[in-house]
Parts: sequence; C-alpha cells; structure tokens
Amino acid sequence: MCLAVPALITEITDQQALCQVGEATIRARLDLVEEAAVGDYVLVHAGYAINRLEETDALEILSLMEEAAGLDKG
Repeated sequence: MCLAVPALITEITDQQALCQVGEATIRARLDLVEEAAVGDYVLVHAGYAINRLEETDALEILSLMEEAAGLDKG
C-alpha cells in the first residue's frame, strides 16, 4: 500500500524542500509542484511533493492519521 503524507515546508534549496511531519523532518523534491513556498503544506509521496494543500485540509488529514494510528492525544 502507498501513502502520501501532508508535510509543512520549512526550507527550500533549489528544487528540494525540507519538510516537517509531526516531529519528523523529511526531504521532498518539488519538481511536480509549481510555486511551492516555505510555509506551504504539500502532499509527499515517495520523496516527491505531488500537490499543495490548504492548511486546514492538511491539519485535518494529519489529525485523522493520528487517530487511525491510535496516537490521538485528545
């Protein structure tokens, strides 16, 4: 099964972004997403950002993922 994860871009160098997913930091290529910027949420799959997301959508997806994994702190 494949899974794409919402990630917050914290730094961009050329076409590579440093992204935050919870407490983890990952790298993602930006070749497939035009006009991505620091502060944007992107959907990351297999090391590539494949789509930009609205912050509210990204946070909702992350919350649902935590809940499904039994990590809900609420």
